[in-house]
Amino acid sequence: MSAATQPRDAAPLLRRDDDQGIATLTLDRPGARNALSLALMAALEEAFAAIAADRSVRAVILAGAGPAFCAGHDLRELRANPTADFYRETFARCGRVMRAILHLPQPVIAAVHGIATAAGCQLVATCDLAVAGASARFATPGVNIGLFCSTPMVALSRVIGRKAAMAMLLTGEAIAAEEARALGLINRVVADGAELAQARALAAAIAGKSPLTLAIGKEAFYRQAEMTVDAAYEYTAEVMTRNMLAADAAEGIDAFLHKRPAVWRGC
Repeated sequence: MSAATQPRDAAPLLRRDDDQGIATLTLDRPGARNALSLALMAALEEAFAAIAADRSVRAVILAGAGPAFCAGHDLRELRANPTADFYRETFARCGRVMRAILHLPQPVIAAVHGIATAAGCQLVATCDLAVAGASARFATPGVNIGLFCSTPMVALSRVIGRKAAMAMLLTGEAIAAEEARALGLINRVVADGAELAQARALAAAIAGKSPLTLAIGKEAFYRQAEMTVDAAYEYTAEVMTRNMLAADAAEGIDAFLHKRPAVWRGC
């Protein structure tokens, strides 16, 4: 049996629940603090591929079961398979999961409780938005065990400032939710236990928008962020032109001008 394969009677590692256009994906390895085994990452890849093709889904929430959001890679699995090929497979698959989130047409919101460390912090940094409970903690602590968080660094360094990212990466120290919000790693801090409800409220607000517009905007956001200012303005002018030609843009503008609710067609 490969490391990414589960026995047929094994409990699912990832739960998906859909409600009113919102798909909630729950990491379900509570005994391992939702560590990202190869099998769990494969399940995430499969789920994101299915959601990308599902026009009924307008927004996605990523949550964790048990006492933590995600403790990062499964260190026991890594130590049990001490080969370069296994390590490359693990980190390459993790990168594919992160890119799947970025390329997903629907916005993804992390609902964080407990800890989000190493690749778990990477997940939070990669999601489009994040809501966290007041006692949540975030860290890239690999340096403490002789393994620099190089792949988590990719996402972290793109959402917070360089000095703050380097401080987390070099010290391995955890930061509190309020500091994570101030740094831009998360959007909102809420009472412990309220993070999922708040993420759902945020997802519901987003789900009421045109799905085409959301997809256009999300893709454009990440693409222009890697461009020079001149190239970004040239690119986004073309994006807005294509957006204006869409039926949903015409419907939205007409609805606004005539003071009526818009009826989105997703095209």
